[in-house]
Amino acid sequence: MKKFFSLLKFIIPYKWHVVANVVGNILGAIFSLFSLAMLIPFLQLLFGTVPLVEVKPEFTMTIKSLNDTLNYMLSEMIRNHDRSTAMLFVIGLVLTASFLKNFFTYMSLYYLAPIRTGVLRDIRNTLYRKVVDLPLGYFTEEKKGDVISKMTNDVNEIEVSIIRSLEMIFRDPIIIIIHLIGLIYISPQLTLFVLLLLPLTGVVIGRVGKTLKKTSFKGQRKMGAILTLIEETLSGLRVVKAFNAEKKVISRFESVNNFYTLLMKKMWRRRDLASPLSEFLGTIVVVLVLWFGGNLIFKGKGTLTPEALIAYIGIFYMIINPAKSFSNAYYNVLKGMASADRIDTILSAENPIKIKPEAKVLTEFSSAIEFRNVNFRYQSEPVLHNINLVVEKGKTVALVGQSGSGKSTLVDLLPRFWDVTEGEVLVDGVNVKDCNLESLRNLMGNVNQDPILFNDTFYNNIAFGMPSATEEDVIAAAKIANAHDFIMATPNGYYTNIGDRGSKLSGGQRQRISIARAILKNPPIMILDEATSALDTESEKLVQDAIENLMKHRTSLVIAHRLSTIRNADMICVLHEGEIVERGRHEELLRLNGYYAKLHNMQLK
Repeated sequence: MKKFFSLLKFIIPYKWHVVANVVGNILGAIFSLFSLAMLIPFLQLLFGTVPLVEVKPEFTMTIKSLNDTLNYMLSEMIRNHDRSTAMLFVIGLVLTASFLKNFFTYMSLYYLAPIRTGVLRDIRNTLYRKVVDLPLGYFTEEKKGDVISKMTNDVNEIEVSIIRSLEMIFRDPIIIIIHLIGLIYISPQLTLFVLLLLPLTGVVIGRVGKTLKKTSFKGQRKMGAILTLIEETLSGLRVVKAFNAEKKVISRFESVNNFYTLLMKKMWRRRDLASPLSEFLGTIVVVLVLWFGGNLIFKGKGTLTPEALIAYIGIFYMIINPAKSFSNAYYNVLKGMASADRIDTILSAENPIKIKPEAKVLTEFSSAIEFRNVNFRYQSEPVLHNINLVVEKGKTVALVGQSGSGKSTLVDLLPRFWDVTEGEVLVDGVNVKDCNLESLRNLMGNVNQDPILFNDTFYNNIAFGMPSATEEDVIAAAKIANAHDFIMATPNGYYTNIGDRGSKLSGGQRQRISIARAILKNPPIMILDEATSALDTESEKLVQDAIENLMKHRTSLVIAHRLSTIRNADMICVLHEGEIVERGRHEELLRLNGYYAKLHNMQLK
């Protein structure tokens, strides 16, 4: 239950709502007990088993004094009127107590509603903020479908299983305690017998629910696997159909789905056992209470009277339903805690990208970028070895090499998508680890091989991250990126939706929107990661023109497979197995007749 209490931190902002809810539950339980306690004088009047009180008792704030005063008032009514009038008075008290009970019960629920909805909102917000804050490395280890499952299904499970149980958690213990006090007052001996029976029923319920959390945890993990399969299938549907692999992916999905169904069937059978089991155990307890209470009356032990036993059973029934609800809530919480455990894997994930409190805010880029003795590894796998590179302001440095040589990893170290394992990355002589992260990334723009666009309009995609941009700014950026003409050819121009990840656009159009976004940001440093490698010749020409416009008067780090696009770079670095093995201008590297010349000759063939 440790994770359950960790979830309670989300309730802290609603502490006054909790106080109002608890006060309402206490008052509702008190008036509920009072309305049931009125059964005793009602039955006494009905059967005439208690003599009339002749002397007015002295009033004090005790249960006995209240009881004596009530009996005196009823006696006065009987003497001055009749028993029927006294019964109407008792009925009036019961109705008043019932009204107040239901009024305070509603008020407790009224103040519970903001807690239920607010806590779920805060959990979702916290999860989303955490996911956005976590470094890219976290998502290389996690399956995307499982992360989505944690943020959707697991949060929904917490809502169904835990948040909706808050009513029982806040209300039922109060009802049980207050009614138990009333039972102790009526008959201490009988209540002691009840208190010996209840733990036994609790043990039985606890044993049945012991494996519920474990089964639920497996089920939620399997749902994550299902979402991962769905996401992979939708993303790779073209390949599935091209290789006639429909039967294979369907078979794999149905296998995982069938296993998930078996887990859920087992879990629901255990969960559904809670209600009938607790009801049957409650009936056994009531029968035993009647038997024990009847024997106390027959043998004349204690102060229990027949009408008091009837009231006792009525009050005891008011404990059974909350106890039953509480056991259901217990099962729900156990089931929901499996989801809480899974959500906690995100919330407690360590972000290795640390920002120092005294981090320097970079307002401009004035001299050079330097990679000094840089080494990097993913966990234990080495990727970069002893990289030394200086990129002076206004220069274009290109990185070439085979796939897996470490080009993308090297440029990812500059905006701190990853942190170096050894060495330093410096901007104007300042280690990026000592820089304010937001100000560091404000100096840079990114254009990737696979343009990352959002299911939104042209305008919002180009102005992404630039809330102060005007429509004129967006149009000017689109014109420089050679995107204005095809945007204006769409039905709503800049306010046309481009579809999921820009699915309504061609590859070249998507890339030019991505370039327009970088142009609008107008950063002094540009990182271009194979921006033209996946395009046809015509699109490549348009995109290349846009890139050249983008790179004017900027410091650029360019990753390229097509060597023709970087012939004019100020420096070309050739990476091989994580090391810079050659560097120089295009003509110089050709004369070396080494790795670069080999790559160049292969592309000429």
